[in-house]
Amino acid sequence: HVQLVESGGGSVQAGGSLRLSCAVSGYLFSSYSMAWFRQGPGKEREGVAGLGSDGRTNYADSVKGRFTISKDNAKNTLYLEMNSLKPEDTAMYYCAAVRGNMWLLLRAATYNYWGQGTQVTVS
Repeated sequence: HVQLVESGGGSVQAGGSLRLSCAVSGYLFSSYSMAWFRQGPGKEREGVAGLGSDGRTNYADSVKGRFTISKDNAKNTLYLEMNSLKPEDTAMYYCAAVRGNMWLLLRAATYNYWGQGTQVTVS
């Protein structure tokens, strides 16, 4: 049974930083591709950052240079380091996972496991 649990969200002023974590259980973490998605009020869910099982990364243009995705295989945890946050980054953030090395890392349909989300508010 695969479980993804996000944490680390909160409220921050523009220009600030947050680090999101996604604790994973139930599968061989290193063999999965993973990603962070977000959904703001009245908006569609969008891919923010993806990490293939081969270590390849992909970022949405809106977060390039500000966000960094990484993982710690020993801790079975995925991270999203977010710097220089802007009000438009306000959203519910979700982590997602799928077994194997995927090409379309920022496409929601790529993934079959999802967390419940953690709220990020930037004012």
